[in-house]
Amino acid sequence: MTSPLPPTPRPGRWRVLAAFVFVALVSQLLWLNFAPLLIEVQRDYQVDETTASLLILVFPLLYCLLSTHSGRLIDRLGYKRVVGIGALVGAFGSLIRLDTAHFGSLLAGQIVIACAQPYVVNGISKLVADWFEPDEGAMATGLGTVGMFLGMAVGMATTPPLYTELGWRGAMAVNSAVAFAAAGAWLVFAAETGAAAAENPSPLRTLLRNRTLMLLTALAAGGLGFFNGLTTWLEQLVAPRGLDAAAAGLLGAAIIVGGIVGAIVVPPIADKLRMRKLPLLLCAVGAGAAYAAMALASGSQGLFITGALLGMTFMPAFALLLTMTGEAVAPRDNGAATALVMLAGNGGGVVVIVAMAVLDDWQGMAPWVLLGTIVAITIGCAVALPADVRAQSPR
Repeated sequence: MTSPLPPTPRPGRWRVLAAFVFVALVSQLLWLNFAPLLIEVQRDYQVDETTASLLILVFPLLYCLLSTHSGRLIDRLGYKRVVGIGALVGAFGSLIRLDTAHFGSLLAGQIVIACAQPYVVNGISKLVADWFEPDEGAMATGLGTVGMFLGMAVGMATTPPLYTELGWRGAMAVNSAVAFAAAGAWLVFAAETGAAAAENPSPLRTLLRNRTLMLLTALAAGGLGFFNGLTTWLEQLVAPRGLDAAAAGLLGAAIIVGGIVGAIVVPPIADKLRMRKLPLLLCAVGAGAAYAAMALASGSQGLFITGALLGMTFMPAFALLLTMTGEAVAPRDNGAATALVMLAGNGGGVVVIVAMAVLDDWQGMAPWVLLGTIVAITIGCAVALPADVRAQSPR
């Protein structure tokens, strides 16, 4: 009796994944355009810190409101159509920001882009299930998340010099052109195989009874809450240590670049070893150690090194989290499950961002201690996960 042949890789899968990486990159880039320039926003538009932070805070807020709907829409209509609509809406939202004379226009554009974001980002698990076999799942998801984090790095690193050279309007125009290019690339190159066909997902109560999925949502709430809080208030956190807006943007980019390296290297190893929990747990513990070192670092060199190490351990954990989410449910529920996890993550982000603003202790250690406590709780959630998430899957 002959052994079954391994499944044949689907041709075109890397092209489709590359198109997704581009639109996910742009979605994140548009979100964090203003993150390293909040002090400049306050100065140029005569608004207070809380008002300026709305340019960033509207994203996790609206993600919470729209994530579940986007996930179920992806399961019903397919990711090709829904991601394409999201990319186009985000691109048109970027046009609103060209009216840089008024803060209200910047905020309106951010609101439109934020409404589109979950319809783009939540497509990753469905795309991976459609195009990739299980032994490539973590690697494909890792590369998909690379787009998200690369967009964050580009947004934080390039916006300050664009603002310096071109002003607000020039910076917004460059980003708008990139947004339309990404939407066009998705419309041209995206395709579906039908392996993860669009169909009605399971009732929400079925997903809420999945213990593994609930642990993953708790892990996302803590992990993304920590990361969103850190990146949103990064300029304020490091200003007392002598880093200006440009240096804070470069530190954010160092975190992301380290994360990209980790997201490329670690998930393929997890695929090869056919393991999920142990690599995720090791990454979570490593991120905790790197964050502790970063909180205690005094000079810019120490901050950049520990920041890169933090990204290198945190972001592959996020990729593995999304992979486990797709494996913990039936294929028809990939979009809805990813939406629940991202909803929890962005909800956690809102809570942490607001809590740090309420603390308002940028000269002291209180915000650092808060983030460290969240990291410790997140590691506890990782410990509680089952070794094989698929054993919990409601098939």
